[in-house]
Amino acid sequence: MDTLSSIPLAIGALAATIGAIFLVAAIARRSGLAAAARPGRRLAIVETVSLDPRRRLILARCDGGEALLLVGGESDQVVGWITPPATSTKAGVTP
Repeated sequence: MDTLSSIPLAIGALAATIGAIFLVAAIARRSGLAAAARPGRRLAIVETVSLDPRRRLILARCDGGEALLLVGGESDQVVGWITPPATSTKAGVTP
């Protein structure tokens, strides 16, 4: 076989491989094997700001409160709570 006649065969093999990947992903999604978003999430990253190549500030929301975190240096630190978390028994915090 010369080079030009093997190009359609290579393109067909690539298309079949990509199609198989999408088929397996669809089957995994329908059967529940794929990761799905959990309802009622308690933790979220609101914003991040890079201070330098190693350190960054992260504004995280947890149980209705927002905390400012400094990560990436010698040790990670909670700088402080911007808004304190809501106290509730659902969050595992007893009044």
